[in-house]
Amino acid sequence: MHRRAPLRPSARAAHDEREPGGFSMNTVPAAGDAYRLRALVVEDEWPARNYLVELIEASSLAGVVGAVASLGEARQALHLAAGGAELDVVFVDIALTGSDDATGLDLVRASVHDPRRPMFVLATAFKEHAIEAFALGVDDYLLKPFTQERVDQCLRRLHARKRPSPAAGPLRIVARRGKNLVFLEPSEVWAFEAADRLTSVHTPHGTFDLDLSLASIEASFGRALTRVHRNWLVNAAYIKELERDGGDTRIFVGIGIGPERRGVCVPVSRDRAQPVRDMLLASATGLRRG
Repeated sequence: MHRRAPLRPSARAAHDEREPGGFSMNTVPAAGDAYRLRALVVEDEWPARNYLVELIEASSLAGVVGAVASLGEARQALHLAAGGAELDVVFVDIALTGSDDATGLDLVRASVHDPRRPMFVLATAFKEHAIEAFALGVDDYLLKPFTQERVDQCLRRLHARKRPSPAAGPLRIVARRGKNLVFLEPSEVWAFEAADRLTSVHTPHGTFDLDLSLASIEASFGRALTRVHRNWLVNAAYIKELERDGGDTRIFVGIGIGPERRGVCVPVSRDRAQPVRDMLLASATGLRRG
């Protein structure tokens, strides 16, 4: 078993400690932003996977559009990319639990003759595969433990080789329902929830599993989401009601008002209750203030 990439204290605090799943987060850079490479992370150990995601997201040169735990999920993501989904680079570990005798190199080898294939970076604890990896056309080789400096160096190198597609359109969130991938528009998201070491996305189509920490999601969406609780991020555009009962505050996020049309009841932490109320009132009229 390969070594786990150590988490910094700050990274540990940001993680919601969830187990592996099959989630991809696609984000649209704000107007005027420099082009960001779209990266897929393939790593079976969720602490190492989330840590690498954080390092990539911390750079201004790339954004994570996928984070999966197995070669099967990685192949599915590459198949979707071949069908038109935007993917620039794949960060893949060598040894992946549950992949039988297959390794990350097999994923690279399978796409050697594909002119549309993305760039590949081996992200592993094993340095002895470097010669074979570069012979297969791997673009870089990251050794664990990962560092921000090394990841930034890698991304600058990759960025120099890649230019944005003029036809690139809005990207989507890809969540998991069982063995299927579900594609969602960012504008459809009501809220993200972290509970029992899992992360979920709530939408009008249902609730689906994700594989990134709330910290990573918040970094990807930026101001499009509002943190109302340590376990909740919400799309303020879908907040329909605010309820206060004694010292408790709740908001109802969804598409309608009233018991029959409420989507999700979201708790608001006491330290965020007043800022959330002020935020909602700042963009509304009709209530006497004083």
